[in-house]
Amino acid sequence: MARRAAKAKPAKTLEQTLWDAADKLRGNQEPSEYKHVVLGLVFLKYVSDRFEERREQLKEELAAEEIKPERIESFLEDRDEYASQNVFWVPSLARWGYVQSVAKQPEIGQQIDQAMDLIEKENPSLRGVLPRNYGRDGLDKRRLGELVDLIGSIGFTEADDHGADDVLGRVYEYFLGQFAGKETGKDAGAFYTPRSVVRTLVEMLEPYKGRVYDPAAGSGGMFVQSVEFVKAHGGKRTDISVYGQEFTDTTWKLAKMNLALRGIEADMGTHSADSFTEDLHQDLRADYVIANPPFNVSDWWDAKLGDDPRWKYGTPPKGNANFAWVQHFLHHLAPHGTAGFVLANGSLSSKSSGEGEIRQKLVEAGLVDCIVAMPDKLFFNTGIPVSLWFISKGRDGNGHRARKGEVLFIDARKLGAMQSRRLRVLSDDDIAQIADTYHEWRNHDGNHADTPGFAKSVSIEEIAKQDFVLTPGRYVGAAEAEVNDEPINEKIERLTKEVFAEFDRGRELEGELRRRLGALVL
Repeated sequence: MARRAAKAKPAKTLEQTLWDAADKLRGNQEPSEYKHVVLGLVFLKYVSDRFEERREQLKEELAAEEIKPERIESFLEDRDEYASQNVFWVPSLARWGYVQSVAKQPEIGQQIDQAMDLIEKENPSLRGVLPRNYGRDGLDKRRLGELVDLIGSIGFTEADDHGADDVLGRVYEYFLGQFAGKETGKDAGAFYTPRSVVRTLVEMLEPYKGRVYDPAAGSGGMFVQSVEFVKAHGGKRTDISVYGQEFTDTTWKLAKMNLALRGIEADMGTHSADSFTEDLHQDLRADYVIANPPFNVSDWWDAKLGDDPRWKYGTPPKGNANFAWVQHFLHHLAPHGTAGFVLANGSLSSKSSGEGEIRQKLVEAGLVDCIVAMPDKLFFNTGIPVSLWFISKGRDGNGHRARKGEVLFIDARKLGAMQSRRLRVLSDDDIAQIADTYHEWRNHDGNHADTPGFAKSVSIEEIAKQDFVLTPGRYVGAAEAEVNDEPINEKIERLTKEVFAEFDRGRELEGELRRRLGALVL
């Protein structure tokens, strides 16, 4: 019998190869700790590469201007020549060449800590951001040296691979996602919103120009994708202004690094802080709010929040922050702004502790624009079903058609494909189907038609009849059954032949099995 040819495995991508190697070097480090070790080194390599690249460009420019060699060195040490190109100043003992030269020495951890200190001292925007503690006793210095060598193999200059931003973005994004998948426990992966969910929010919101705000910013993925969206549509990253806040200090640092790596100027405040009790952007009124706040937080309340002006539609229950987040978003929206965010599905129907009344007031005030029921297993850290909410001010126009008095419901629960046993991912086509449906309903030149089982535009009067429950499945109805024009007699004859053919096939397999078992007995 001819042996079946083995199916060739697809070649690993750069980011997969790097991740596999980095993960092997983890040893006994928990993923939640190790991610800061790896991502900090990626940051160090990137800023060093960009610095050295600018230094070489400067040498060429000065030589072309026929500057005397003895004067060139002083120009190379002029920090303004780097800052003008958005390049961080990297002191000599923090440059990757030096760090890698001492990678095999026992004090490599202290050398990396020193490099981080030096970079922070020379670049005020990075103060208090970069990870330390590479010199701690629990970190295997041999493995750390090997990790330095591994990351040293990534080139982050324009001459490497497909360009600095592309390679860096892919590696950093991939590593963030992989770490989110590795962590365990209640807060596992909470710093990271999977890319397909972020892209769905951004594609629906279309933040072309203006102020973008995320008060639960995690590692900054919403901002990164917003800037990517602007660039993909011919704009510049400076077309949007970015404002954010993050509660967890280590995650705030991750976000600052993530945004700095991509040259995104963001106001993340001077420190990590609770958006409810220490709002760092009190006067901000954003054109877009885009967020994935933590689901169903029960320990958020503080006594000083009792008469907060943000609770315009009702005081949120002390045991669940969902509608505190919704009203925080609304408070920070400009008069014609729109917010898109993720909430646990309980927010669509819960009536406990006044949540039903708050939801009713939001609908009656004409603020709820669209609700999307999402598939399960989209997040690393929770199996809780979620939905996307879009709330919008000034819905009698705000750049789109007047749609006050109606809400679009989309049931996308059947979309997506399992990437692993734990994680479902939405494809480009899935995201386009959801976003296009919203735009066709919302835009002046849209051509919306309800799709049974998937999307329906519903009046507030209809929602009131459902007691202001916003679960899309209640409204979109069932999908239309496929039309089958095959005559019944022909269908019966075809199915009968198929069944008999399966019987014959079963007898063949039974005979083959008997022969093989008989051969074993003999």
